Amino acid sequence: MIATIAYPDPAQWETLLKRPAAGNPELKRQVRSILSSVKTTGDAALRDYAARFDGRAPDSFGVTAEEWAAADTVSDTLKAAIRTAAGNIGKFHSAQLPQEIIVETMPGVLCRSRPVPIEKVGLYIPGGTAPLFSTLLMLGVPAQIAGCREIIVCTPPGADGTVAPAVLFAARELGIDKVYKLGGAQAVAAMAYGTESVPQVYKLFGPGNAYVTCAKMLLQTEGIAIDMPAGPSEVAVLADDSCVPAYVAADLLSQAEHGADSQVLLVTDSRAVIDAVSSELATQLQTLPRAAFIRESLRYSKAILVHHITEGIALVNRYAPEHLIIACRDERSVADRITNAGSVFLGHYTPESAGDYASGTNHTLPTNGYARACSGVTTASFMKTISFQQLTPAGLEALAPTVIAMAEAEGLEAHARAVRVRLSSR
Repeated sequence: MIATIAYPDPAQWETLLKRPAAGNPELKRQVRSILSSVKTTGDAALRDYAARFDGRAPDSFGVTAEEWAAADTVSDTLKAAIRTAAGNIGKFHSAQLPQEIIVETMPGVLCRSRPVPIEKVGLYIPGGTAPLFSTLLMLGVPAQIAGCREIIVCTPPGADGTVAPAVLFAARELGIDKVYKLGGAQAVAAMAYGTESVPQVYKLFGPGNAYVTCAKMLLQTEGIAIDMPAGPSEVAVLADDSCVPAYVAADLLSQAEHGADSQVLLVTDSRAVIDAVSSELATQLQTLPRAAFIRESLRYSKAILVHHITEGIALVNRYAPEHLIIACRDERSVADRITNAGSVFLGHYTPESAGDYASGTNHTLPTNGYARACSGVTTASFMKTISFQQLTPAGLEALAPTVIAMAEAEGLEAHARAVRVRLSSR
């Protein structure tokens, strides 16, 4: 069901591993137009885009009292699941809290770094074909742990113009009450610039489609902070003959059902694994409700046969997947050699679904190869670090020759004088 490439030359890897949803000039033009309109006309632009894309222009973008009340209709089973997931995410992300550092670099020279929360953050929660309340947990929990004072949420409404009850239940559990029915690049723009209805934030978080990702990247060039490039989802499975083909197929399908622009990749040193996984894909696909999305996604997906797992490790490191599943014997040894990945799932009993929902790690991760340089969301993503220093008179005297020599070598006499004037006044 997916294209098989056998023993590709490493010189071909870059072309072979190219993502299907790369940016293009027309996409950027459209997104720039949306950003400009929202920046210039605020709510009026938001209503225009809501009418154009959602088929309705609401009087208010805020969630209504009736919608909040509908959060109670969520089943007790799902309520318990959301609370369990939030608890696990909270445990892992609480352990990530940055600590204050105090160091006396030399006698009388005290340096300190203090982590502080970003005051206002905006969370984009994908909706559309699937309202991802799990993403609200992944972003809202660490934002709370970090101590962010204001948390703004934008999420696309459903076909009936309302926000899914599960999203609102998750928001209520986290104490988030500023939720707006907005999706796409226009929602990102609203949080970045602020409008009559939507407060402006200092940093944007959340994954999305190509339009959302493009909007975040363009806004970053304007000095607006973002979490990372997080676009269409992707997974790579590195498997040897110890894998369970049914498990591998299920993992590939679970990622492909995110949307038609998702990509899945199977890398293995066994042709028999490719054959068995392909058979399982065909069988399992028949009973999945989002089969249409999956079939479209599989058009861009590949099974790559390599000579040995060592070569497979090199290939996935080049690909730098958002998610990497290691379905191999001695999986920890293999994992130790992974240098580029957003999140790694070890062994035959660790489906990507666990990390997507409830193991405790974050599912907001870099895509499109950005895992070569970017990390996924952590508690520190919602914080910044301020550095402090204080010198005693003795500390200044000891450090002065070093500072003066360096300042003079750079031709910055005023810097040197700022030290000398203090020494001469003692």
